[in-house]
Amino acid sequence: MKFTAKQISDFLQGRVEGDETVEVNTFAKIEEGKEGAISFLSNPKYTHYIYDTASSIVLVDESLTLEKQPKATLIRVKNAYGCVAKLLQLYDSMKPRKTGIDPQAFVASSAKIGKDCYVGAFAYIGDDVELGDGCQVYPHAVIYDHAKLGSQCLVYPHVSIYHGCILGSRVIVHSGAVIGADGFGFVPNADGYDKIPQIGIVTIEDDVEIGANTCIDRSTMGSTYVRRGVKLDNLIQLAHNVEVGANTVMAAQAGVAGSSKVGEWCMFGGQVGVAGHVTIADKTQIGAQAGIAHSIRPGSAPLIGSPAFEAREYFKSYAVFRKLPELYAQINELQKQLEEFKREENIKNI
Repeated sequence: MKFTAKQISDFLQGRVEGDETVEVNTFAKIEEGKEGAISFLSNPKYTHYIYDTASSIVLVDESLTLEKQPKATLIRVKNAYGCVAKLLQLYDSMKPRKTGIDPQAFVASSAKIGKDCYVGAFAYIGDDVELGDGCQVYPHAVIYDHAKLGSQCLVYPHVSIYHGCILGSRVIVHSGAVIGADGFGFVPNADGYDKIPQIGIVTIEDDVEIGANTCIDRSTMGSTYVRRGVKLDNLIQLAHNVEVGANTVMAAQAGVAGSSKVGEWCMFGGQVGVAGHVTIADKTQIGAQAGIAHSIRPGSAPLIGSPAFEAREYFKSYAVFRKLPELYAQINELQKQLEEFKREENIKNI
């Protein structure tokens, strides 16, 4: 499907510089542009590509100043990066959606399947499962007994959603994710460990996206909660009875230990680790590989390091840390000079 520069500009409430009638039907990175493609420029270090890109249209910020007029038609908008996201969403929404139940899928007779759903080959839908309208369950996904999904959910191949778990509407779960496996609960005894049965569930609210191979454990009692709008990257672990507040985002390999509470609008870098039974305030920002061993109060500055502390102080400390070999050599030299001075003083006093 083709769109003109004018149509795109009207949709984005932008301004065209160049040929309003030029058409595009695909996307391309600005450095890999091609005729019939639309690209975008938001990072200044890529500005030099705009003069030679073969893309037909380039989205740019209103504030961008250029040395000369490029060959491509420009569409100036307030935020090029945000606008390309809108275009990609529009493009994705226009792709045809699969519907119907594949004859090689298993769907329990007691399951309730909404309108316009898709269940792929070798997917398993257990007893009393509920799928809302427009859900898509891809091949080899497993949704166990009594689980409930709202409307327009997207469950990719090899996802496992355990018994009783609840997903809201427009939830996306990527391949290999496991929702509702047992929390890590054991009590030591004389012979080893007694398992603590995990009888709770996982509750995931609307508009959550869960990355590939991420694991969200069911609670010991009650529920583990992932609140609305949360975005989880790949390979993340949320332990039993964790609660993640609305619109929080976590990058790959982050982990939150049992019964910890993460506030709303928090941002976790990759490999952040959070200890159990701590509370993290709303809008907390935590840098990659930070270790959080205690609760974080409201209004805290961005954190980094393990154990984590304020990022500004961390980088000051790291600057000193890098000089430790040099400082160590200086201390040794000063120690030698001090010992020599003491020997000379002792000789003088004889």
